Amino acid sequence: MSDQTSKTDLKVQSLSQALKLIAAGDCTAEDLINAYYDQIEAREMEVGAWQFLLSREEYLQKYQQQKAFYQASVLKGLPIGIKDIIDTCCMPTEMGSPIHQGRQPVDNASCVNLLMQAGGIVLGKTVTTEFAYFKPGKTRNPKDLDRTPGGSSSGSAAAVADFMVPVAVGSQTAASVIRPAAYCGVVGYVGSRGEYSLRGAQPLAQSLDSLGLFARRVDDIELLRSILLLQPLKPSVKPDRPYRILVCQGSAVGESDSAMNLAMQQFSDRLQQEGAEMVEMHSCDLMRRLVEHHRNIMAWEVVRNLSYEAEHPEQVSAALLQLFEQGREMTRESYLESLEAVAKIGRWLWSNPDHLGIDAILAPAAPGVAPMGHEATGQPHMSRPWQVLGLPVVTLPGITDEQGLPLGLQLIGRAREDDQLLALSRWAEGCIV
Repeated sequence: MSDQTSKTDLKVQSLSQALKLIAAGDCTAEDLINAYYDQIEAREMEVGAWQFLLSREEYLQKYQQQKAFYQASVLKGLPIGIKDIIDTCCMPTEMGSPIHQGRQPVDNASCVNLLMQAGGIVLGKTVTTEFAYFKPGKTRNPKDLDRTPGGSSSGSAAAVADFMVPVAVGSQTAASVIRPAAYCGVVGYVGSRGEYSLRGAQPLAQSLDSLGLFARRVDDIELLRSILLLQPLKPSVKPDRPYRILVCQGSAVGESDSAMNLAMQQFSDRLQQEGAEMVEMHSCDLMRRLVEHHRNIMAWEVVRNLSYEAEHPEQVSAALLQLFEQGREMTRESYLESLEAVAKIGRWLWSNPDHLGIDAILAPAAPGVAPMGHEATGQPHMSRPWQVLGLPVVTLPGITDEQGLPLGLQLIGRAREDDQLLALSRWAEGCIV
């Protein structure tokens, strides 16, 4: 490590920044690995981001055994956190439930394999809520330990926010990436539905499940995306015209507090000052309908996906049992009606004459800052409309309330236009002051 880099706090570097330091010879992968473990040793007892963790000695031994491979790889042997609903053959995957305590998969999920093939090392399994639903795990919000980190990818968000790992993998069925990213103050990204393989990830609701990523900068997400798609990394390109952004106020979706409303207004004004054309969304009652359709679809699919777990009601939370009951009481006709209604609203969203040429939608990522307490994970309604539509979403950190607590905003793109959304998000990231 150079003298200049020794003065740099290595753990706070984004993944892309860390890789540049290694390439320049300013530090080694071992320097960075040790910095992350120092932070884990200092903070994990308070934050509780990890369900399973490699020891420092195990990690460094793994790195040394294949050092030549890691030095030549894209990710250089740097660590990744994996949500504990995603299978890992060398670590338990218990899905936040005593039903699966000690469960050891025989192989890795596809996303894990792809990241390992690119030179990433799984540092450990991050805490999830029960089956990626509502029952909280042990994780605390690193920005304020008395507050929830959100759910269900709570451990992944907290581990990245507290500088224990540069990036982590999560999943989203309702708001499981976007909300914890907003509460913990990191970049969260959910891919378009079907964009990434979900082989080896516990299914919750097949019409809603998506893979998600956490990082500290948008360019880290772009790098991980290229790895997961087995595609070369392409530089972001800003179009030769102003961005056109549709503004969906929090009140169009559900409850939104005054601090979030102010953040939305100020950031919208800022994007307009930087040259974007901001368009207000109308007919907003349709967003609230999407929230309800999401609930219906989720209930129908969850009780059928978790049929085995439903046989063990004594080991299942009251919230999940209630969802099971709702799903059982639904008719297939009502389920199909919700699917059709979602498709119809999706067509309206992009074909409305006022929305033509829209590059992205700006909306709150949560109703406000992370709520106090650890008995719940916060309300998911701000993400339900976009998740049921299968759209890609990015949460941008950097905006805070008067107490300095994170207020996350989200940018939503068109389905399968993730690259365009990430390019816009990278530009918008630079507009946050």
